[in-house]
Amino acid sequence: MSDLRIAVILGSTRPGRNGKAVADWVVEQAAGREAAYELVDLAEHDLPLLDEPVPPSQGHYSHEHTRRWAALVARYDGYVFVTPEYNHSTSAALKNALDYAYAEWNDKAAAFAGYGSLGAGRAVEHLRGICGELQIADVRTALNFLLATDFEDNSEFIPGDHHAPIAQDMFAQLERWAGALRPLRG
Repeated sequence: MSDLRIAVILGSTRPGRNGKAVADWVVEQAAGREAAYELVDLAEHDLPLLDEPVPPSQGHYSHEHTRRWAALVARYDGYVFVTPEYNHSTSAALKNALDYAYAEWNDKAAAFAGYGSLGAGRAVEHLRGICGELQIADVRTALNFLLATDFEDNSEFIPGDHHAPIAQDMFAQLERWAGALRPLRG
């Protein structure tokens, strides 16, 4: 499926974040695949705390920032969510971005690249539940980067060599699901 488009959504907006290096690595690992992988950095989008008066599931967006975000989300067949783990969950910025749209997420696929003291396993598990509610099919294989082993001094990202083949397996699963779900979107 050479025309698949996958967004690598960087879910941290925090100054000095480790996530940018992780997201860049994910995009680099996807180079040369048939699907097109593109970085979407939440820090570059003006999404205040959810301020829509009507639930997103109704599809009536009253704010321009919501319409822009929903149009961007709609362009993609699948997503790799790059998430930190903050207090046993994902970042508020990523949760907020997910909450802004509904139909634009439906019948698509997702994978996860998490980083933190425990590889963001708990954040990824929370995201799996959120994705289920948004009708996003998530794949089994995920990337989990540990601050103790994949970051020098908890800041410089130096992933272990074992992550690259895991990334390729994750991409393959994501692309299969993204392609399989495409007919459901019409």
